Amino acid sequence: MSAELLINVTPTETRVAVVENGSLQEVHIERQGKKGLVGNIYCGKVSRVLPGMQAAFIDIGLDKAAFLHASDITVHDEVRDEDAITEHLPVRDIKDLVKEGQNIVVQVVKDPLGTKGARLTTDITIPSRYLVFMPGAEHVGVSQRIESEVERERLKEIVGQYTDEKGSFIVRTAAEGVDTEELEQDALFLRRVWNKILKRQKQSGKIRCLYEDLTLAFRILRDLVGTEPERIRVDSKLAYEQLLDFVTEFIPNLKRAMEYYPGERPIFDLFDVENEIQRGLERKVQLKSGGYLIIDQTEAMTTIDINTGAFVGHRNLEDTIFNTNVEATQAIARQLRLRNLGGIIIIDFIDMNNDDHKRRVLHSLELALASDRTKCNVHGFSALGLVEMTRKRTRESLEHILSDACPCCQGRGSLKTAETVCYEILREVVRVNRAYDADKFVIYASPAVCEYMLSEESHALAELELFIGKQIKVQGEALYGQEHYDVVMI
Repeated sequence: MSAELLINVTPTETRVAVVENGSLQEVHIERQGKKGLVGNIYCGKVSRVLPGMQAAFIDIGLDKAAFLHASDITVHDEVRDEDAITEHLPVRDIKDLVKEGQNIVVQVVKDPLGTKGARLTTDITIPSRYLVFMPGAEHVGVSQRIESEVERERLKEIVGQYTDEKGSFIVRTAAEGVDTEELEQDALFLRRVWNKILKRQKQSGKIRCLYEDLTLAFRILRDLVGTEPERIRVDSKLAYEQLLDFVTEFIPNLKRAMEYYPGERPIFDLFDVENEIQRGLERKVQLKSGGYLIIDQTEAMTTIDINTGAFVGHRNLEDTIFNTNVEATQAIARQLRLRNLGGIIIIDFIDMNNDDHKRRVLHSLELALASDRTKCNVHGFSALGLVEMTRKRTRESLEHILSDACPCCQGRGSLKTAETVCYEILREVVRVNRAYDADKFVIYASPAVCEYMLSEESHALAELELFIGKQIKVQGEALYGQEHYDVVMI
């Protein structure tokens, strides 16, 4: 698989596009005024303890208080793997763990999403290229993706030399095959970072940020695991030089891929990235065969519906449905990455009666999701024939970053018809006439509603004038939305 990174840097925003086989797969956006907080470590203060929710609100200096659940207040008493799912351990009562007014060192694990504050943990981890440092832990963990037992033991033995009562390490997937000297440098570097954090905490003791994770472009390069990109193009000379220094010191094997892009054509016009981002905001996703997906993102979950559309197949209905569903699995996996959709995801495949077809569609979906660096869990078909899955959510989706709710429909996605608004206005005139004494009324509404009222509902308007015995004037306002109107007494 050929892969490229396109890094677009401006004073206000950094954008990174991940392109695989000529197709945009991921977009990461970080704005100067809204930098991501995941990975940042804070000295915070417990502002409120909520026993009913087994959680506490922590003031870390942000507009919204951050959220710390009792299950996120952990003790390093077991080996952890970078990619492992740890079993749920008994959770102690929140009242025994924290007290109001207490200072506490916490790390952000989820950025503020919508109306929710940041999600915190006391289980501090500091990542580098090959290792993750865990203060207070005494066991070495190794990524489950490193399958060779010989290699796992080798890495444990090397990293174990730098483990003591102050902390231990998780060996990341990228460390496979790395020599002793590079692992040693990583371990010593992480120790120095942690000592600086402790020093800052002792010096201040106030609510403050103790450690900020790397900015977007540096994080992407640090966490790059798997297919190494053939080219990393950067359109800012200053950013290119900074990234080149970073890569030379920490990831020398990526140095050959670094490339400054001075072209007059904007870097995101390569591979049609700008248009792909626009398409990533639309509900409808067209499939090559003629079928299509409908993607709806809500507060609780994301739903994906598959339709055959213009695809009529070549053999029979069963094969047409199966082929459309298989094609949809590839498109779904790409859209989840491109739009950064997370949480609960419900997929409504076209109904299949053949159990073998269901198994093959599910297998195709799992294969398509295998290249996703964000953790996904597919739970199979439910009793209603829907596929339920989850995708880890740590940052805002593409839609939430780039879009706001429509001011006309308030995010509903639909408007009241002109007919509905007309009847609302007529009822409002009757209500106002009974409550107040007026000589005549002027209705201000959108041109579409006014036109409908003076044509289709002209008889209703005339009857209302006779009923209340007063003149009613209708006036269109170009700046009014379809649901916006005013009834003015004169």
